[in-house]
Amino acid sequence: MNIPRVIAAGVLSVAFAASAVAAVSPEEAKKLGGELTLFGSIKAGNADGSIPAYTGGLATPPAGYDPNSGKYVDPFASEKPLYRITAQNMDKYADKLSEGVKHLLQINPDYYIDVWPTHRTAAYPQNVLEATVRNATTCKTIRDQLGVDKGCRGGLPFPIPKTGYEVMWNKVLAYNGPGAWKTYGTRSYIIPTNGVPVLTSIMENYTEKPYYQVDRSDRSDNMLVRLSSKTSAPARKAGEATGYADFLDPAESPRKAWSYAPGQRRIKMAPEFSYDTPVSTIGGAASYDELFLFTGLMDRFDFKLVGKKEMYIPYNNYKLQLCKLNQWAMPKHMNPDCERWELHRVWVVEATLKPGMRHVNSKRMYYFQEDDYTGGLMDSWDQAGKLYRTGLAYAYTAYNVPTPYGPAFTFYDFNKGIYARQVDLSEPDSKAFHVAADPERSLNPEAVAGAGIR
Repeated sequence: MNIPRVIAAGVLSVAFAASAVAAVSPEEAKKLGGELTLFGSIKAGNADGSIPAYTGGLATPPAGYDPNSGKYVDPFASEKPLYRITAQNMDKYADKLSEGVKHLLQINPDYYIDVWPTHRTAAYPQNVLEATVRNATTCKTIRDQLGVDKGCRGGLPFPIPKTGYEVMWNKVLAYNGPGAWKTYGTRSYIIPTNGVPVLTSIMENYTEKPYYQVDRSDRSDNMLVRLSSKTSAPARKAGEATGYADFLDPAESPRKAWSYAPGQRRIKMAPEFSYDTPVSTIGGAASYDELFLFTGLMDRFDFKLVGKKEMYIPYNNYKLQLCKLNQWAMPKHMNPDCERWELHRVWVVEATLKPGMRHVNSKRMYYFQEDDYTGGLMDSWDQAGKLYRTGLAYAYTAYNVPTPYGPAFTFYDFNKGIYARQVDLSEPDSKAFHVAADPERSLNPEAVAGAGIR
């Protein structure tokens, strides 16, 4: 039975009691800029030097970078891997590998992880750093941590997180630049059990975070993120458009998702674009709340902060742009030669399904890189307690902005024996640009869909 939107919002308002979790004290916030970076990560390196100290990140484009190319030059192209992890020697490194990555190694004898020198490249503009320091003592979660107070803007909300929900809010509100990302010719594929890649979409995407657009008078002070996509291929999907907007207080403003189908020539609201609904543009290998490793409402899981630990994660994956389809797409797994793994400290969050809630997952584990929350991993378990999926976020720093950026993901579905690559930027016509945000009038569903009508 469908619940009307107004009633549903009312139910959420009652269910999400207006309790708030307080910000950290001014005394604790003094750690920012001292033992902690201004955005909350540990400034020092680790004991053996395999993780270096943070020295400001990468904010200068390397030689050869062309801002009009829509591609990023790899500043570490001359480096060599330090060592290789395989199924045969992974026990030596097991404490730094997620369960999903270990399973991937175990079931694929030809898969391996090359570990490269660690670089802490995340970089932020001064205004974002200042806002993050301010947020440390002013930002609060509301409604049993399922929302964020609208007075929190312009920086990471919880640079010294105390709960799993605060880490998840840092993930959802991770900085991606002051304007918007526009990508062109981005591709998504699913690799079925026969190993033959299937193109699921070629798209143009627009993504912005009004949360960071503090000087815009035409943006809602409650809007967190807005995304829209227009599909040009395959032929059966050409002309389709979809989009959604999420808000800081989801009880007051639930996700507004919509879709446009050229055959019907009308905009429809799409409340199903949430939770564990499979994402059709990547063949159902991930659900909507697994996009970007996590997106959407946090009401179905309890998010527990496990702590921080050193782990191997995909990071600084500039080289991934150089691997064409016939190079990266191998049966059963990505070509490991196209990936770069580094040792980093990550925040660890365990998400357990709440009693009485419905979801395809019973548990998830999240691992987010401490400097930017963009790079990391996600593992999930089904209702039988069996490892179900793992997601890899391929992050790097867009040094021209500067900002952390995570344009590509791989999702492995172990139950089906398939994997999917989302937002592939490796083909010559696929490009990504950080630009000024579009005017509000051009971002409503009718305007976006109208531009793609065929």
